[in-house]
Amino acid sequence: MTHDAPHAATPARRRAQNAWCLYDWANSAFATSVVSAILPVYFASVASKSMAKHEATALWGYASAAALALTAVLSPIAGALADQTRRRKPILLACVLAGVAGTLTLAAAPTDAWWSLLAAFGVAFVAFATGNVLYDSLLPAVAGEHEMDAISSRGFAWGYLGGGLLLAVHLALVLMPKKFGLPDAGAATRVAFASVAVWWLAFSLPLFRDVPEPQAAAERVPVGALLRNTIAQLLRTTAHLRERRDLFTFLVAFWLYSDGIGTIIKMATIYGAEVGIGQKDLIGALLMVQILAAPAALLFGRLAKPLGPKRAVMIGIAGYTGISVFAYFLATPLHFWILAAMVAMFQGGTQALSRSMFASLVPREQTGELFGFYSVSEKLAGVVGPILFGVVTQLSGGGRLATLTLLPLVLGGAWMLSRVDLARGKREAGGAA
Repeated sequence: MTHDAPHAATPARRRAQNAWCLYDWANSAFATSVVSAILPVYFASVASKSMAKHEATALWGYASAAALALTAVLSPIAGALADQTRRRKPILLACVLAGVAGTLTLAAAPTDAWWSLLAAFGVAFVAFATGNVLYDSLLPAVAGEHEMDAISSRGFAWGYLGGGLLLAVHLALVLMPKKFGLPDAGAATRVAFASVAVWWLAFSLPLFRDVPEPQAAAERVPVGALLRNTIAQLLRTTAHLRERRDLFTFLVAFWLYSDGIGTIIKMATIYGAEVGIGQKDLIGALLMVQILAAPAALLFGRLAKPLGPKRAVMIGIAGYTGISVFAYFLATPLHFWILAAMVAMFQGGTQALSRSMFASLVPREQTGELFGFYSVSEKLAGVVGPILFGVVTQLSGGGRLATLTLLPLVLGGAWMLSRVDLARGKREAGGAA
């Protein structure tokens, strides 16, 4: 039985929930300005000096897939270590510091060496994505069962607002560098990367102060034994996942439909640059996504009450099916703005409700480890999508046909999600009243 109500209104609980949401505000600057908006265009401009545009698009896809593959290996290990040590926040802090260092390295990388950009991006992205496992696993620490949809959606909304606010500053920097005392757009881009690092670190601090976590066990375990126990725990969890049929089915569904979402997020800007859309429209449209996606994420959180989270996510998947088809016909800046508006409507809400649905299916004592598996599902999907996109882009001489590779994945995910019984899964996890 849950006991949400007696604790829901306490000041400490409200501070913890706000601090948890503020981390989304903090790290969304990296996801928005670095991963989605500025770095793909900057990388394309640097790489295109030594290769064709569509080759740069494919290379970016392969690099994204490699970073996600490494994260898929590290995420469950980080989650299981967090469960055994009861030290989620220190491990998350290490990820934040590594991500900040990688982002600062982007700002200092030579302007003519595309390989150094990819290396720094890889370090920062692996730290960012691995840290999100620990961050997501802290959701049950600040929200009861009946609060999870709303708090998860609020976190995404704050993330869109924070990422959008800093992206607006970056848009002004890149388009009008001389007004800010910068010589050119390249210098403005490097300043933007440095500001993301500072933003990420500064707004992460409230989480480490206000969000609770279980105390560490009194008995200290040697590092070697801890790693052996962690690997053994992961193997046992993998073997027993099939016994939790709804949790397992949800993971497969999420693996499929999140492939489409993740690939669109990572490849949209560099694909737009390939077809000739200018940086002003690319960054401007992504800024619009940040503005529109915040209320859209909150709306999805409200839709979960009358419709249920599963039906609401189905609406999001239907939207992404349309996005994939529309992207095939992308040719003008107006088309990119329309595509961005469609993404804004469905992206945050679909991700937020997926996160809260999974949290409702997870036994509380395994939140860190199983959120690692949740992250693995997302990351493995992220490996497949960009690789498919890159291969089809290389074979066809452009990214247009590659946009249609997303359709079987999102539709397959919808079919698998329809087979999940949330009520039964909650009972199996011990989370139902």
